[in-house]
Amino acid sequence: MEDSLPKVLVKQVGGSFRLTALLQKRVRELVRGQKPLYETRERNYIKIASEELDRGLIELAPEEDQGMNVTL
Repeated sequence: MEDSLPKVLVKQVGGSFRLTALLQKRVRELVRGQKPLYETRERNYIKIASEELDRGLIELAPEEDQGMNVTL
């Protein structure tokens, strides 16, 4: 049986907490003016961040001082 998208994304990132942290950080970046990493007319930042994750454009990477960092 095929996994749903949320299950696939949780597996890709390594857990639901890490997935949430990644999406929150990316949404904050978009709110602050960063452009989406793909061509879109979408205005919903959560949908944009989710699509970027699904396309493999963002991932969560450890950062020495702050714990977690979004890698683009």
